[in-house]
Amino acid sequence: MGTTRQADLLIDGQVIAAGERREVNLRVAPTYTHDDLSMTVQVVRGKKPGPTLFISGAIHGDEINGVEIIRRVLQSKALKNISGTLLAIPIVNVHGFLNQSRYLPDGRDLNRCFPGSARGSLAGRVAHTFVEKIVSKCTHGIDLHTGARHRSNFPQIRADLDQPGTQAMTEAFNVPLALDSKIRDGSLRECAGDLGIPVILYEAGEALRFDEVYIRAGVKGVINVMREIGMLRKSRRTRPRKEPIFSNQTYWERAPESGVLRTLVPLGARVSRDQVIGVVADPLGTTETEIRAIHAGVVIGRTNLPLVYSGDALFHIARYGRDNRRVVQQVEAFTEEHEPLDIPVDSEDLSNAPIT
Repeated sequence: MGTTRQADLLIDGQVIAAGERREVNLRVAPTYTHDDLSMTVQVVRGKKPGPTLFISGAIHGDEINGVEIIRRVLQSKALKNISGTLLAIPIVNVHGFLNQSRYLPDGRDLNRCFPGSARGSLAGRVAHTFVEKIVSKCTHGIDLHTGARHRSNFPQIRADLDQPGTQAMTEAFNVPLALDSKIRDGSLRECAGDLGIPVILYEAGEALRFDEVYIRAGVKGVINVMREIGMLRKSRRTRPRKEPIFSNQTYWERAPESGVLRTLVPLGARVSRDQVIGVVADPLGTTETEIRAIHAGVVIGRTNLPLVYSGDALFHIARYGRDNRRVVQQVEAFTEEHEPLDIPVDSEDLSNAPIT
């Protein structure tokens, strides 16, 4: 008895057969000079049936870590043995990416415009195209993000753990920190959830910057999820993974006054209640104001810009209760595991490949 072969897939009028790999260019709204722009989708289909996973990058056009993560995933030798279908979209917000901007030219945040409309604003039309031609065809999704400009996030998964399937994907991704993050109106996660599609969000790094450690972790995480949902065989060489530590309580420490900021704690650091984590001073050095942590926790996000106005968000801290110390241990182990090596190491998932 022969092995069942998965059915053909239709995307934007193009038929992609089982076992085929093809680029599909989805036309999005052209520029006002009538130059055509396309959202490029790399379709990788196995011969055997299985889940359909989308991985998306640059929904915010200046968040480029995800673009490199997807590029490396598409080079992975593991994809030769894929079951089901991978839809890889490295640049969703093409307009913003070209302008190195988080937003679309109409000033809207694409991740607040889902599911969009075929007759709506520019952002609404891009969102509608992505949902109708990609997301609606999938069973699972991974959305790749970074912090905003001048703000870095430590690698973390954000997911609504009340949605079936998201916790298993989160644990499989295998980064130390996870946030039980409820869904925002107009987000891709909300739209996919309404369609019954579990989506996790990988947040790591800073806009317009590559971070090699965070990219490597992202590549491994995507491959891990593909193994978890049955698209790839489980690796015999895989080390026992540590479950991420979940938090559903985060808060921002803000600048008490305008001035020049000195940060005293790095990303991933454990902070205790009332600990001094930064100092804001005036440029002449006549005043200094300490910033103290209101609660104990772990720094999951931080501004990189030393010039601040009163009220600016400076440190994003997640509360993990008694697990704070264990978080730091896992953060240190995570960093050591993903640090670049001087000598290339063969890897099935190419997570040690250099940036080219």
